[in-house]
Amino acid sequence: MAERHLHIITHDVPWPADFGGVMDLFYKIKTLHQNDVKIYLHCFVNERPRQEELNKYCAKVYYYQRKKSWTRFSFRVPFIVSTRKSAELLKNLQQDNYPVLIEGVHCSWHLYTGHLSNRIVLLRLHNAEFEYYHQLALHESSPLKRMYYQHESSLLKKYENKLAGKVNINAVSAQDVALYQQNFKAKHIDHLPVFLPYEKAAGREGNGCFCLYHANLAINENEAAAIWLLQEVFQDLEIPFVIAGKNPSQKLEFMAHQHAHTCLVSNPSDKELHDMIAKAQINILPSFNNTGVKLKLLNALYNGRHCLVNQAGVTGSGLDNLCTIAETAEEFKNTIKKLYIKPYALEENENRQQVLKRLYNNQKNADKLIEIFWSQQ
Repeated sequence: MAERHLHIITHDVPWPADFGGVMDLFYKIKTLHQNDVKIYLHCFVNERPRQEELNKYCAKVYYYQRKKSWTRFSFRVPFIVSTRKSAELLKNLQQDNYPVLIEGVHCSWHLYTGHLSNRIVLLRLHNAEFEYYHQLALHESSPLKRMYYQHESSLLKKYENKLAGKVNINAVSAQDVALYQQNFKAKHIDHLPVFLPYEKAAGREGNGCFCLYHANLAINENEAAAIWLLQEVFQDLEIPFVIAGKNPSQKLEFMAHQHAHTCLVSNPSDKELHDMIAKAQINILPSFNNTGVKLKLLNALYNGRHCLVNQAGVTGSGLDNLCTIAETAEEFKNTIKKLYIKPYALEENENRQQVLKRLYNNQKNADKLIEIFWSQQ
């Protein structure tokens, strides 16, 4: 069998795999490496440093500084793309004719401009970005940031429309496949689930002693979800409620500690967060957008007990039957009261394991990628 070589371009440094945006990247790289794929990794560096760990799985790792200054602001090219333009990247790609996996619309400039037209290229869609930025605008209180998100959403819609006809696309959710088909008439798009570190559903039998919402709290829609839970659900529902996540605002810190039965854990370690997810009776994860796949929900399904979400939190994921779904604050309150006293049963865990193993099987999903890139060999 001929050797398999693959360029992978990532929007950020994919190690440590400590947040949703890089987890899929790292475990995809690791699984492809285990399948004897020689990977040439091209990472854009923002705030995360270079990582020796990546050399274990890649034949070579290249780093490019993301040029994140307002001089890159444009009325034609989305900011997430213009800050990742790199002539050096193109030069390195042109040293051979190996296939290219582009991780995210963010890294697609050389595809967009036609420089990769003679190559086998696959675009990995992490989100329908135009819709994601539209949702960020809806939940932004700062007028200046809201204008930026609206502007970015408008540019991304035009940019993604042009991309959709140029390349084969694998999206992380069925919902994003449908959005691209409806909005851009995309014909060459398919669903490929995310790659994960988890292999077994490990929810503990019995009862936990609190409810948990966890997320990157620096993202405005996540903060909005936490505030909604505090104000609309737990304001007069005296069941212990913990919010945990990265970089919460002072406003959220203050609100979370206004009641004796609510609190906030700021910047927990991976181990601390895993422990909280496992000990919670209910992982409560409402979402204010329905794009992409919620990695925090998968973390809770693999490692926690009951999961309570709204429809936007599971749309396109295939996980609907593993969660309890509520929409209004009143529905959330009533459901929490019931689930809080309901022991988590071993039978639920076994059902979870079957569904998750079918959808989120790293080897099966790596086989799909290998077929896309090397079926002609």
